[in-house]
Amino acid sequence: MADGATAEAGARESAVAAAMALRDVTIAFRLGDGSVYNAVDRTSLSVADGEFVTIVGPTGCGKTTLLNVAAGLFRPSSGSVNIFGAELFGLNRQSGYLFQSEALFPWKTVIENVAIGLEIAGTARSEACERAQKLLARVGLASFGPRYPHMLSGGQRKRVGLAQVLIRDPKILLMDEPFGPLDAQTRQIMGNLLLDLWSADRKAVLFVTHDLEEAIALSDRVVIMSAGPAARIMGDWRVPLVRPRDIAEIKLDPAFHELHREIWQTLKSEVLKGYAQTDGG
Repeated sequence: MADGATAEAGARESAVAAAMALRDVTIAFRLGDGSVYNAVDRTSLSVADGEFVTIVGPTGCGKTTLLNVAAGLFRPSSGSVNIFGAELFGLNRQSGYLFQSEALFPWKTVIENVAIGLEIAGTARSEACERAQKLLARVGLASFGPRYPHMLSGGQRKRVGLAQVLIRDPKILLMDEPFGPLDAQTRQIMGNLLLDLWSADRKAVLFVTHDLEEAIALSDRVVIMSAGPAARIMGDWRVPLVRPRDIAEIKLDPAFHELHREIWQTLKSEVLKGYAQTDGG
């Protein structure tokens, strides 16, 4: 484990080589009564090219807010975001963002939903659909192209959403609780699918989840955020589990349980703080 200061120092040292580096980022919002809410305070985080990093923390700690800053959806109040060594201004066009909620157009077929990202970028429809079909095959939906989203299960819609993000071949994947609404078995299947796809070209991944087991099973590193307000990174653990991984099998590894216990000792108190704030305590 590394404490917050050590993690931030490591982020600064590796920023030049990083796919994505957040440096001393503070995110504050002005409220309706004129006061300021400091959501994230002086936080630094680096993700190397090809590295899978997951952020875990209590509800309301600013995980998604940090992800949105990495996506360039808004600027931090202070600090900077660097993408492959260049400071980010505007949208992060080297990233693909898989949101927790679905972003499928209900009036378009599955293949149209996947191809639209290329068409908007100027690719001919025939070529876009051809590439979309190949990607649908990679996510196990080769025969589902003519269907509409309402004809699919929740897990199948998530696969389409993943194909939507991957078709433009982003160098960085930003993923916000993408499997949260799914049942446990489907989450496991989607996790293994994600690992298979990631292993093929090793994009940099910044993944957000509340599920510590999911974080450990997927990641190279697990980063813990404190409860808000003024949330910060308070721990950074490297996951020493071999790859390739099967999520069900890796959870049986004694090293998995040892790491889970170690991280939970730090995370538990922050989760309780987060729930107390949610309940008005």
